[in-house]
Amino acid sequence: MALEKRFSEVISLIKQSRLAAFKVINVALIDLYWQVGEYISKRIETEKWGKSIVKKLAFFIEQTEPEIKGFSDKNLWRMKQFYDTYKNHQELSALLREISWTNNLTILSRAKSIEEKEFYLRICAKEKYSSRELERQIDSGVFERIMIGNEKLPAVMREFEPDISNTFKDSYVFEFLNLPELHNESQLQKALVAQMKSFILELGKDFLFMSEEYRIQVGNSDFMIDLLFYHRSLQCLIAFELKTTKFKPEHLGQLNFYLEALDRDVKKKRENPSIGILLCKNKDNEVVEYALSRNLSSAMVAEYQTFLPNKKLLQQKLHEIFENTSDTEFSNNVN
Repeated sequence: MALEKRFSEVISLIKQSRLAAFKVINVALIDLYWQVGEYISKRIETEKWGKSIVKKLAFFIEQTEPEIKGFSDKNLWRMKQFYDTYKNHQELSALLREISWTNNLTILSRAKSIEEKEFYLRICAKEKYSSRELERQIDSGVFERIMIGNEKLPAVMREFEPDISNTFKDSYVFEFLNLPELHNESQLQKALVAQMKSFILELGKDFLFMSEEYRIQVGNSDFMIDLLFYHRSLQCLIAFELKTTKFKPEHLGQLNFYLEALDRDVKKKRENPSIGILLCKNKDNEVVEYALSRNLSSAMVAEYQTFLPNKKLLQQKLHEIFENTSDTEFSNNVN
């Protein structure tokens, strides 16, 4: 066993070295594509290059250096678009070099505004998304859902340290569960636990799963929290209470009771107050607003759906929220 441990240390060294090498190579590639894109962009501007000349350039590269791949005329135009999109946003330069070219192209082509692009650049670099994970997040409208969630954070949670923005969503998407339209709380809980990897992707990779049906004892009675997580960045416990019905104000009483028990009996002194997420099948936003207006605990109400959302409706909802918000305030929400 001791010898195997030594061998594992060597494996760890190899992996660390490979990761470091990948980062260096990736930065060099992004730098190259930026420089090529800049070169073409400036030639188009000063020498009136067009598609025919760029196509000749691609053919010249292929004929002169046949071992060099990835410089077709289509890819050269992508490099030019890459440069043109970000040339006036130097604050994003480091982020562009933290993620792969494939993920850069996905964000470039699918994110509409520069604010949305910046959001996905930041979250992709932080969460270390694979190309498939990034595609899924864009498909599920993570940007819109988190921005809406930021705006609907209860007042008590806006005072949190560290900053709690960009952590929770107003709605959660569980298209990976394959649940029937009619399902109960037990089925939902078991399906989420069985698909924990996908569930964590939806929540965020700072969430660490602790337990399902987490037992807390108050007096002579036992109570069960549906799902309990720990959040690394926020350094706090996060309790999820599941409801497969429409939100009712009385649901908050149960969740607040759980949060009080966690803070008194489970939370460590160095940790921040616990947070509760009441996850309902659907909710009336006005009822939620009334229910939370005098609520002093760190509880949120969110809804879930078992299918990918209509992104146009999400975008419309986000536009309505931010139509009176200045660009500066919006940028602060993204960051």
